[in-house]
Amino acid sequence: MNLSDEQVLAMAPDESSRKSGKDLANPAKWVSKGVGDNALWGECQGSGSKPYQTQIDTGNMAFKCSCPSRKFPCKHGLGLLLLYSRQTTLFTEQTPPPWVSEWLAKRAEREEKKAVQASTPEKQPDTAAQAKRQQARQQKVSDGTAELLRWIKDLVRNGIMDLPEKDPSFFENMIRRMVDAQSPGLAAMMRELADISYFHEGWQTVFMNQLLRIYLVIQGYQHLSQLPENLQQDIRSSVGFSQSQEELKEQTGISDTWQVLGKQTSEEDRLVVERYWLHGIHSKRNALILQFFVRGQSTIANPLAPGTTIQAELVYYPSAAPLRAIIKQQMTVPSDHTFNGFTGWEEVVAEQTAISAVWPVYNDQVYTIATLTPIWHQEQWWLQDSQQQLMPVKKGFAHIWKLLALSGGAPLHMAVTGRETQYEPIGVWHEQEYKIL
Repeated sequence: MNLSDEQVLAMAPDESSRKSGKDLANPAKWVSKGVGDNALWGECQGSGSKPYQTQIDTGNMAFKCSCPSRKFPCKHGLGLLLLYSRQTTLFTEQTPPPWVSEWLAKRAEREEKKAVQASTPEKQPDTAAQAKRQQARQQKVSDGTAELLRWIKDLVRNGIMDLPEKDPSFFENMIRRMVDAQSPGLAAMMRELADISYFHEGWQTVFMNQLLRIYLVIQGYQHLSQLPENLQQDIRSSVGFSQSQEELKEQTGISDTWQVLGKQTSEEDRLVVERYWLHGIHSKRNALILQFFVRGQSTIANPLAPGTTIQAELVYYPSAAPLRAIIKQQMTVPSDHTFNGFTGWEEVVAEQTAISAVWPVYNDQVYTIATLTPIWHQEQWWLQDSQQQLMPVKKGFAHIWKLLALSGGAPLHMAVTGRETQYEPIGVWHEQEYKIL
């Protein structure tokens, strides 16, 4: 492992864990520590009589700790990994103690069971029951989308200028109705609509854009059979229908060396969503990997470290503009800091125009763009390309000062996420290395 401080801290579940992890990256905090072929471990003295036993599966980047924290990874795991990345020579190569080797053996046993189960022919499902359940859900979705469409039409007829005075239940009731209608995708889009701030200039445009996106999804669903197959999948996904990952893994994917450009985390009702943005060095394709887990869960399916590189086969979800993918198989390889991407904003706009032509309701994308310079103009931050074209930085971007410190006023190759007129830098190429923000 050769991880930077930024790559380790990017795994932190929140800012408090990040701060505590830094404090624990101190040799004096650790009673013992060691490293093996595929594990890193240490005992950290806490407030109790017994030190906390912290262990890391370095092959799969999984964490375990005997502390009572329900965060993943906890501050002890972050501190141990951070200490190792800074002072590798402090860790002696040795055979793992029993509490580490037993954990690794159990993990290997679970993986073996999964492999056996995957190779064992499954019991044939009751197709008649499945069809009945599917029909019942489709009816619920149809009823729910028809009600939401009436709600949208009433809203437009009455006008939106009095929305700032509306009670929160105005939106919450319809969000709950979409959940009841088994349309979680539309419920999420309605939450975005409800979360729009009415206290900044131009909120009306933002609101109407989001309302139009919801309207297009509803219209698409009501005329689903008339659409191309890949567009049907986009509509179904936006409504909230899921697709079997096991079925996707049976397909041939795209094998490449993928740069993990960054991670963005959100949480709602203890369900954590991690978005990993990837760029294929040879295919020049971008990908979005989503990971879902409940707060406190000890492991996730394919942990990725932002700023690193993996050799992997990715399978994209069916879409008119494929972006989301799953990892069929992967292995970590030495970091490759190669840059390739767009020359400026004009090419980005052309790319978005092409996407919008086939899928108007597309979400945030990731772009690698050459020679962008952060500048302050008209009371906000912008990113200026080599042709002096400007795009605004997303309001509330938390790492603008780190970006300015790395840039020093000079242009940098950047990775950004966003769409239309709102972008958030997630990493830069600086002194021939890729650094996450």
